[in-house]
Amino acid sequence: MPSLSDRMLRLLGSCLLVVFMGSDTLAQTSKSAPLAAELAKLLEAGKLDAIAARQESEPDRFVAALYFPGQLLVVSARYMVPPILVAHVEKKNYRDVYVDLNGAQIPETKIFIDDVGADGLTVEKGAGADSYERGSKIRWIFNGQWRQQKIASEAEYKKNFEAADSEYAEILSALIQQAKK
Repeated sequence: MPSLSDRMLRLLGSCLLVVFMGSDTLAQTSKSAPLAAELAKLLEAGKLDAIAARQESEPDRFVAALYFPGQLLVVSARYMVPPILVAHVEKKNYRDVYVDLNGAQIPETKIFIDDVGADGLTVEKGAGADSYERGSKIRWIFNGQWRQQKIASEAEYKKNFEAADSEYAEILSALIQQAKK
């Protein structure tokens, strides 16, 4: 028969296993994390607080970001008169692009990401959570509280995170490419 201390150690081990398995439920790797860190370093090295670029996948879509130490505010949208934004990007008037995209001419195409920490999207950040908005109908906050956001299931929450994270990674790639020019 195991001693009381052996049973206590097994119980403690079982509890720790449950805690670690439970925390793994929401743990997911972020595609955007290394890209956000790279962009932040490039912006700091270039002493830039804004960056903008044309998104290669859609010729009339542009992306822009404002950078503050510890935060990236990123916007992406289609623009009705692409040559105007092309000229701003060429002249490095990145803030102008950011402002124009924030007042999106085609609102349903607008994506806005608030990356708290400038460290990529994180599925469960807690205080200071990351957020993703698409048009006026979709707003996800990545704080692990999927029930409070009236999301049907944790699986759907993870699916939303994966979609937002992939989109953010694509946006960051375009901005990194521009920052390296």
